[in-house]
Amino acid sequence: MRVTIASRRSDLARIQAYQVGEALQTAHPRIEINYSFHESLGDRNQHDPLWQMPEKGVFTQDFRAGLLRGDFDLVVHSWKDLAIEEDPETEIAATLPRADPRDLLLLREDRWPQVERTGVMSIFTSSPRRSYNLDSFLRDALPANLRELNFVNVRGNVPTRVRKLLESDTDGLIVAKAAIDRLLGTQRTEFVATQQELRSAFSQCRWMVLPLRQNPSAPGQGALAIETLRRRSDLRELLSPLNCADTFAAVTQEREILRSYGGGCHQKIGASVLRRPFGEVTFLRGLTDDGRELDRCSLRSSKPRPPKMARDRMWPPNSSDADWFARERIPVNPADASIALWIAKADALPDDWLPQPSQIVWASGVKTWKRLAQHGVWVSGSAESLGEQEPQNIETLVGSRLTWLKLTHESGYKEGTIPSLATYRLVPNNGQVDLASKTYFFWQSGSSFEHALSLNPGIRSMTHFCGPGNTRRILERNGVQPHVFLDHAQWLKEMSE
Repeated sequence: MRVTIASRRSDLARIQAYQVGEALQTAHPRIEINYSFHESLGDRNQHDPLWQMPEKGVFTQDFRAGLLRGDFDLVVHSWKDLAIEEDPETEIAATLPRADPRDLLLLREDRWPQVERTGVMSIFTSSPRRSYNLDSFLRDALPANLRELNFVNVRGNVPTRVRKLLESDTDGLIVAKAAIDRLLGTQRTEFVATQQELRSAFSQCRWMVLPLRQNPSAPGQGALAIETLRRRSDLRELLSPLNCADTFAAVTQEREILRSYGGGCHQKIGASVLRRPFGEVTFLRGLTDDGRELDRCSLRSSKPRPPKMARDRMWPPNSSDADWFARERIPVNPADASIALWIAKADALPDDWLPQPSQIVWASGVKTWKRLAQHGVWVSGSAESLGEQEPQNIETLVGSRLTWLKLTHESGYKEGTIPSLATYRLVPNNGQVDLASKTYFFWQSGSSFEHALSLNPGIRSMTHFCGPGNTRRILERNGVQPHVFLDHAQWLKEMSE
């Protein structure tokens, strides 16, 4: 059987088409694959911002016409480029496992001193979503006192936009991380020149993987959509072994969220759905056309929730009430700059350590990220408060495997995936909190749980809640099977009567 795969002509689009073709040949070794590469309307119009173009699907509609004429059998799209509306004659028959949905900030190293000095920064992006959501986040996430942040329209494929960054007076650029990963990660020799150009550009820039909690992706970002005619049941059957059901379901949900607010790339709305063993996480943030602010992070647990409880039987009433420890510093030598640091809490970074700009610093969550930035630390990304088991996915950006070191306290969880270094110890404060009347407990650290358990052994049989990371593992180690919530505020809101 012969199948013709179409896509746009850019390097990224061809790589994506090749990924689908290779997956097809792996599933069906006797199949013959042909490729057909074309420009779209969006490629031909390089002047107007995408959100201002009157046409829908400016990167995809030309290919729909080709499918209907029979010029090719299927088209590979970046799913985020597809119009929200369903097409009566074509369908998305399959998708591959999703690449990283996050955005990436590139910042020119030679312009950073000026940003620090003036507090003024300019960033290339044509996305209303990115501009809206990152305006507030970057002011707290960068180790500089920004007083003015300007977003500048830019068009072109990824290498072109990176080139424009280096040839302009603009400080930074935001791109989809999946695009960079695919361009740098392909083994095909026809893209070597592009890879060399990107590596050279990266050597002149700092970078930052932007968190989905603060900057949810465009629906479908990082996912490929394989479009065929609805009547081609033969292709649907052929593509079935390739389809990643989790990716398909997550993208479908993201697109439904955007559709509920009107849809379209003009929207200042990001929506990301992550499927994890403990449940389904949804990040939603932005501004609707009628001026409503959206800022929601929710978890649909894979485990049934217990019934709601009276608030006076829930503990702690405030997240700060569970901190029973003073911190005592442990003298340690700074880690070598080649070692990537995973920082559980901002307190774990000694005051006399200031990582080199080239050193990877990964925060456990956004709160830790912002505190580190206040101390002058460039943070490369975060685990989104999902735990150290959440993959960083940055080896392709770095170009090599990384050696990681987790900075934590002396009694911190040491059976995790990352070797640890204790930089402080927890010293229990005097006094005891009476927990006898409490039934539901939310733990923000395993140390707090174990300390409370030593003082109140009876709480073991109560109902416990915590985040999805190492705190959960410590509770399980003590014979407790906790329910997972993303944070204390969500727990209090959802579980109280």
